[in-house]
Amino acid sequence: MMREHIIGQDYELWNIVTDGPLAIIKKNAEGVDMPKMRSDCTAEDLKKWEKNAKAKKWLVCRLGPDEHNMIQSCTIAKEIWDTLQVAHEGTPQVKRSRGTLLYSQYENFTMKEGETIQEMYIRFTILTNELKSLGRIILEEDNVEKILTRVLPVTWESKITAI
Repeated sequence: MMREHIIGQDYELWNIVTDGPLAIIKKNAEGVDMPKMRSDCTAEDLKKWEKNAKAKKWLVCRLGPDEHNMIQSCTIAKEIWDTLQVAHEGTPQVKRSRGTLLYSQYENFTMKEGETIQEMYIRFTILTNELKSLGRIILEEDNVEKILTRVLPVTWESKITAI
């Protein structure tokens, strides 16, 4: 949701969030990389930092007090985004484990006793959306086949055959 909101404002802002504004550095007299002073920055350098400031504003304006405390020391939009991702989605290892657990739930998905088709489909959609958010894409044809052949109870057999 945040991604779409930022892209809707300015497509380049999303690149700043995911990649950073790129370090603006120069070599000093000894050949060591040093941050540029504002007076040394080109118009392009300043534009990148302006975009970074806008991206930070969009990320921060939607945060609650607890999240705001987590990101207060972050100086660029990418740091804020990375911090929020770990806080909400976990580390890559946690995400992999969650993906494995959700995929197992997907494989074993069944319609519950007394559940309507609409309730079942909402549960199924939530599950597939969570898998998608973790990078596990399941083709729509596979979802349809799964529902028609393995999820619906035997009482639906005549309807499935008609479909």
